[in-house]
Amino acid sequence: QGQLVESGGGSVQAGGSLRLSCAASGYDYTFGSMAWFRQAFGKFREGVAGIGSDGSTSYADSVKGRCTISLDNARNTLYLQLDNLKPDDTAMYYCAATRGEMAVDHLLKSYNYNRWGQGTQVTVSS
Repeated sequence: QGQLVESGGGSVQAGGSLRLSCAASGYDYTFGSMAWFRQAFGKFREGVAGIGSDGSTSYADSVKGRCTISLDNARNTLYLQLDNLKPDDTAMYYCAATRGEMAVDHLLKSYNYNRWGQGTQVTVSS
């Protein structure tokens, strides 16, 4: 059975950077769409960044200019580079994937994904 495993989270000071990774294994097909979501304590899960198989990307307004999503197909790994981190970025970050492809404006909708990782915690102190 396939799985998505996130890593790279940690505790950083405001202004710092982190690179999150999501390694996919055990799947016998290629994902059409992948994304990062996050959920802060007491808040709803929100989309952070998504990427389609054609390389199209979508970012939440809250992270635009500070965040880059990328996909290494050879390594079956999804990345999220987070720069200039803020305390409001503190959350559990989840990797999500689905076999289907979708329009770019749908990439940050959690209901479009049926494969999820367990999450990696990001904590940003002021």
